[in-house]
Amino acid sequence: MRVSKHNFMLRRSAAAVMMTLPAIYSHPALAQSAGGEKAEGGMDRVIVTARKREELIQDVPGAVTALSGAQLDKKALPDITALTDIVPNTTLKASRGTNTTLTAFIRGIGQQDPVAGYEQGVGIYLDDVYLARPQGALTDIYDLERIEVLRGPQGTLYGRNTIGGAVKYVTRKLSPNPTFEIKGALGNYSQRDLVLKGSTPVSDILRIGGTVGTFNRDGFGKNVINGRENYNKDVNAARISAELVPNSDLFIRLAADYTKDDSEPKQGYRLLNGPPPGNEPPLEGAYDTRANLYKVNGHEQQVTTKGASLTIDYNINAETMFKSVTAHRSSRSYAPIDFDSLNAPLWEAPAIYSDKQDSQEFQLTYTGAKWQGVAGLFYMKTNAFNEFDVLYNAAGGLSLLTRDDIDSRTWAVYADASYSVSDNFNVSIGGRWTDDEREAAIYKRTYLGLAGSPNLGNPAAVGLAPNTDLGKGDLHRKDRKFTPKLGFGWKLSPEHNVYGSYQSGFKGGMFDPRMDLTATGGPNTPASLEKRKGVNPEEVDTVELGLKSSLNSGRLQTNAAVFYTDYKNVQIPGSIPTFNAQGQVNGFAGTLTNAGKAKIKGLELEAIARVTDGLSLNGMLSYIDAEYKEWMVASGATLVNVAQSAEFQNTPKKSANLGATYEWPVSLFGRGGNMSFNNSLSYKDKVYQAEIVRLTGIASMDALVPQNQMLAQGGFTLWDAGLVWTSADRRLQIGLHGRNLTDKRYKVAGYAFGGFFNTVTTYYGDPRTYKLTASYKF
Repeated sequence: MRVSKHNFMLRRSAAAVMMTLPAIYSHPALAQSAGGEKAEGGMDRVIVTARKREELIQDVPGAVTALSGAQLDKKALPDITALTDIVPNTTLKASRGTNTTLTAFIRGIGQQDPVAGYEQGVGIYLDDVYLARPQGALTDIYDLERIEVLRGPQGTLYGRNTIGGAVKYVTRKLSPNPTFEIKGALGNYSQRDLVLKGSTPVSDILRIGGTVGTFNRDGFGKNVINGRENYNKDVNAARISAELVPNSDLFIRLAADYTKDDSEPKQGYRLLNGPPPGNEPPLEGAYDTRANLYKVNGHEQQVTTKGASLTIDYNINAETMFKSVTAHRSSRSYAPIDFDSLNAPLWEAPAIYSDKQDSQEFQLTYTGAKWQGVAGLFYMKTNAFNEFDVLYNAAGGLSLLTRDDIDSRTWAVYADASYSVSDNFNVSIGGRWTDDEREAAIYKRTYLGLAGSPNLGNPAAVGLAPNTDLGKGDLHRKDRKFTPKLGFGWKLSPEHNVYGSYQSGFKGGMFDPRMDLTATGGPNTPASLEKRKGVNPEEVDTVELGLKSSLNSGRLQTNAAVFYTDYKNVQIPGSIPTFNAQGQVNGFAGTLTNAGKAKIKGLELEAIARVTDGLSLNGMLSYIDAEYKEWMVASGATLVNVAQSAEFQNTPKKSANLGATYEWPVSLFGRGGNMSFNNSLSYKDKVYQAEIVRLTGIASMDALVPQNQMLAQGGFTLWDAGLVWTSADRRLQIGLHGRNLTDKRYKVAGYAFGGFFNTVTTYYGDPRTYKLTASYKF
């Protein structure tokens, strides 16, 4: 059978490189691992594909955290944003206004703005398929083998836009036997979740399976004007797959998935009074709103995401495997964004986003006694499109249209290999050559009145001269980059291993999607021609040193890492109003710039201890010092370095987590089983939602300081707990789970537009929630 051959190859790989690192185990040791292999002390070994080849996680020379599907089920994590509490130096959250658009930051690097043209700084992957856009990247956990979080630049194996790290969804392969599972959850705020999973062999070589899920919840708050839900959830998802195993050397999988988010728009909470004449004060409920915008061109908010992939694994011989991954993905979003969150069309943005991507990757993996490695060829073609009006109710009203149509083509060749110099020492080397090409068409125009532009439902709109009208022949750039990697692993003793690595990465250059050429004197002035070149690629170089230890016969596992990152050409988006000769707003200009230099250094500690056969403790502590060193901004005819006035957004200096799990045998419903009680406390230091938080001496930037300070969230602690019973045969599981049990209010995002109707709005993390879960495997 193919499975046995795979396990034989994995054992060879693990034995060949066992000198590299000691055990890194999933967090915490609560369930069987993906590989089902037990280590000393009863801890579970975990198999990951962080280096694009299956290996024990302890053999990966870098910072990786993995949670198995069993752990995810047992902790009842709703989605990957919950990993923020337990993974060092990692921020994962729902973007402003939706449930399924993801904002991801790792070690200070990421991207919050989801507008077409902005690239992520953390790569998100679904079964080795890169998700090029954040829309729809945040999905419920319902059909996963495991989740892997890779920290630090992954430029060699994963390419551009993984300069902060990578998050990998890995779905389950189908069982050779018929299976069926039903899972459900009932909770406060009328939570109602249901997942059905099943698979069956059609013949000796063909299996088919599918999963459908529905995830529903009432809002945490209300619209106090019209009674509509706020922060509610209405998501449906499905996944189907067919797997062909003609012989022990060949595996073929065809998979497709679809997600539809029909939740109400998530409206922000005003921190300041409304403008005259109403002067509405902030509402009492942090999740309440007075917003009036709920449709885009007659369409309610909706995010749909779909994709299909074909994966082929072929064992050429005992040492060599070939893999091909072919994929297509697309999404479409209708996003009514009410900036002012008041019952009047003062300052709001109906928006439509769509994207599509096609990718092909070929890999060749070698696993020998001395050498192990992977080499590959990657190609991807993408299109990102959006059009949105910014409605500004002043001087009779204006509708400011922005339309972006951006094509990217990327190809790369890469290789990564490790060599065992001795039984106690190995070295690794890798590199990737990337050719990244981008074309953009950007159109901006101001229309009179608040009914919107012709593109978004007002064909009679009267427009002024276009602010920007550039086609793909006008905006074109190509960036090429080689990203190397070096590393070593040194087994100091049977209990302690040291690793060191140097890794580089880059995020492609791009054009400002809110580019307004009237703000620079017209399309062909020197300043405009310079702006049309776009901004330079971000570049990172990281040095990391780690110690991974296994003590007391494997009952205590500790992992420590220190890192230093040289970060160049940081791409920082922004926007400002433009004015006509009478001092009235007549446009909305982007301010995308490169902050020239930044330095990031940090420390990460993880530990797991099995105190007794029933009691396990786990902990995490991380510290990061991220500083801008050079950020030159024009102030009249001079350039001013505003680096000392800035902070990294979505990057708390200190984070910590402490968890305890106690298990004991309990029989229920005439079945033997185990009861598990777990508690978790997580702490985050102060978090900024925007960069500029101190005075710069530049009036337009200094106006943002009090607003950005209002959006900052001070340090806070969250408490989660759960009680779960699992039958001895693992068929039945029942749990009671609570999150944020102290009902803490904490800000996770916001908009700072104080100059527009006193508008500063914020979004809050989930309040106290609790739910009863149950699952049964037939």
